[in-house]
Amino acid sequence: TECISGCVCPEGLFDDGRGGCVEQKDCPCIHNNELYSSGDKIKVDCNTCTCQKGIWKCTNDVCYGTCTIYGSGHYNTFDGKFYDFDGSCEYVATQDFCGDKNSSGSFSIITENVPCGTTGVTCSKAIKMFLGKTELKLENKEYKEIQRDVGDDVQYWNRTVGLYLVIEASNGVMLIWDKKTSVFIKLSPDYKGKVCGLCGNFDDKANNDFTTRSGLLETNPLNFGNSWKQSPMCPDVTQEVKPCDLKPHRKSWAEKECSIIQSEIFKICHSKVNPLPFYEACVHDACSCDSGGDCECFCSAVAAYAQECIKAEACVFWRTPDICPIFCDYYN
Repeated sequence: TECISGCVCPEGLFDDGRGGCVEQKDCPCIHNNELYSSGDKIKVDCNTCTCQKGIWKCTNDVCYGTCTIYGSGHYNTFDGKFYDFDGSCEYVATQDFCGDKNSSGSFSIITENVPCGTTGVTCSKAIKMFLGKTELKLENKEYKEIQRDVGDDVQYWNRTVGLYLVIEASNGVMLIWDKKTSVFIKLSPDYKGKVCGLCGNFDDKANNDFTTRSGLLETNPLNFGNSWKQSPMCPDVTQEVKPCDLKPHRKSWAEKECSIIQSEIFKICHSKVNPLPFYEACVHDACSCDSGGDCECFCSAVAAYAQECIKAEACVFWRTPDICPIFCDYYN
C-alpha cells in the first residue's frame, strides 16, 4: 500500500549475493562462505560437486567422515562445521550411544582437555577410546589398553605412520593421533546420523551439528560444548577466551607467523579450502601458548590447514629447516 525504500531485483531476476541481479540459471552457490558461479566444481571429501542454478549437484560416492580436533579447542565436525570450544574437562568427542538410555553402542571417544598456557585456553591432553569392553588411553605419546567387564569384543589394530599413531577397529572407527594435540576421527558411512558429541551427528548437514546431549539444537557453541562434558563437577564454560586480547604483546608475532597460511606458499589451496578460519585459529593458538611449546602450537595450527589442503587435492610443501622441520630419517 505504500512505498518502501531499498533495492530489489526486477521481476524474474534474483539477487546474486554480489550486488547484482541474475536469472535463476546463473544463481551462484555457497561453500565455506565463498560464492561460486554456475558450472564451478569443488571437491567435498571424495565427491565432486557442480554448481547448477544455485544448488550443488554432487556425485554420490560413499565417503568416510572425518572429525578434526586440534590445537587449543578447535573443532571441525564430520559435516564440516568449524567452531571453537575451550573447556577444561573430559568431553564426548563422538559416540554411537545416542538417543534413548537403553540404546547399545559399540564405541565412544572421550577427549580430556587441560589448560595449555596462562590465558585459559585448553588443549587435548589425553584421549580415551572405548571399543566394546576395551578401553584405550592415549597420553604422553603412548597408549595403554585396559580391559573392562562390560561390552562386546571389538577387534582393533594399531600402527605408526610417520608422525601418527593410527588405531583402526573392526567396527568402522579409526583414530589418528599426532601424539600431541591433534586428533582425527574417521567413521565409516554406516554411522551417518547415528553418532553424537562434539563432532556432530554426521548426517551431511552442518546446520544441526550443535545438538546437545539432551537432543536440543543450540546455536551457541559454549552451551553445546558444556552439554557434552563427562563430569557434572567440571565448571561450565561461560565466555569465549580471547588470548590475543589478554596478551597483546604476542599478537603481532602471532599474526606474522600465521600469515604463512594466507601467503603464496598455500596459494593453490586458497580456492579449495577457505584459509580464514585456519588463520584465525592459528593466531589464537600462537597467542595462547605462552608457557612453552610456542612452536608446537603454531606448527599444529598450520599443519591442520595443510591436512585439509591435501584432502582437497592441493599438496603444499610448507615445512622448511626453519619452519616446523621434521626429521624424516627419524620417523622413517
